[in-house]
Amino acid sequence: MPVDQHSDPFEERFSAALHEAGGAFDRPGGALAAAGEARGRRLRLRRRAAVVGGAAGLALVGVGGTLLTPWDDSPAPVKPASVAASGSAKPAAYSGDDVFRTLKKLLPKGKLTKTEARGTKGDLPPLALGVFDDGKGEGAVSVGLDRVRTDTPGKFDPVTAVMPCSDGGQSGFDSCRTDVLPDGSAVTVYQGYEYPDRREDTKAWGADLVTRAGQHVSVIEWNAAAEKGKPVTRPEPPLSTTQLRTLAAAPEWRRIVDAIPQERQKPSAAASAPTRPAEMAGWVILRKLSLLLPDELKRVSYGSQETGFGYMVVDDGKGRSLVQVNVQPGMSDVADELFGEGSETLKDGTRVAVHQGPGEKGGAGVVMWTVDTLRKDGLRVVVSAFNAAAQNKAATRAEPALTVKQLRTIALSPRWRSTED
Repeated sequence: MPVDQHSDPFEERFSAALHEAGGAFDRPGGALAAAGEARGRRLRLRRRAAVVGGAAGLALVGVGGTLLTPWDDSPAPVKPASVAASGSAKPAAYSGDDVFRTLKKLLPKGKLTKTEARGTKGDLPPLALGVFDDGKGEGAVSVGLDRVRTDTPGKFDPVTAVMPCSDGGQSGFDSCRTDVLPDGSAVTVYQGYEYPDRREDTKAWGADLVTRAGQHVSVIEWNAAAEKGKPVTRPEPPLSTTQLRTLAAAPEWRRIVDAIPQERQKPSAAASAPTRPAEMAGWVILRKLSLLLPDELKRVSYGSQETGFGYMVVDDGKGRSLVQVNVQPGMSDVADELFGEGSETLKDGTRVAVHQGPGEKGGAGVVMWTVDTLRKDGLRVVVSAFNAAAQNKAATRAEPALTVKQLRTIALSPRWRSTED
């Protein structure tokens, strides 16, 4: 089913994560779009999201034992719904009520009303959603649990899986910080907004934590009783950044993640489908883009996803300009949906489409120029440039810093065929 070609990378990533890890809420835009501004912009595939497996893309998880909640020095473990037989290596199973009680136990003093909860036995990952009131107004709180893949080439580093903080011009956050904890886990704590243009006062704050074992916990809170569709009930969400960080790091979450059946992560209906080639690492994309950009362009700032996407803000002396690249392998099966009337086919079979139009994130006067390419082997490379440093900011120049011809040269470069720089 066709969808818009251009979208926010983090909006997609967070949307997939919250949809899977926070099923009660509608598709998130804002906080998550704020996070999207931290990563720049990414194309939405017409049939697949270029996101690393649902909630796994939102790398947030319990650190395990090293931090205690400041409001409870010795949180008691929740009794699991069922316990493995003595001598068995299988971890305990947890019900949705167990997960919800864990959240209730770890929150500071106040009332928590359950919205939804899932345990470790279902098709979807564990979840606890509720409305928390500490006496200062209601705020929605969401905790989603899952794993991220650690069997990637090379040594797994949680820093590459956790949500990154970008430069100030791209972030859209009031604050964002990533730290490595003593046990090697990486955690990002951010304060953002539900809507990147701040058309409403709904704030969304969160903590994103990944352990070296690949466990993750997604903690998100709002200063309203729901992510969207409810009025703001308090100036800020209930938990401070310190409390968010500690909540995500609570060892109880790690035990629940360990109880998720391994088979739940295996492919089901699509098991017989061909395996999609591995996506290019974000840092490799940035390296290639830097090498392909004209030398006279000053590299102002940059950012990337773990795989598939990277961006740079450049300046030729006439104003800053955002340039972004999406690299997506295995896209031959949607070629006809992506390349229709007005596209061209080169002698080597590469298909090329050019799009020029307004930006899509509300920035005044922003235009977006894009060259979309698809090789015969299914490798899709899409390069876009804007006449602004960020799509939701006002235009800083009349046109992007790169011409369509230059974008075409970058997109068709043979450098993209190699996974190395």
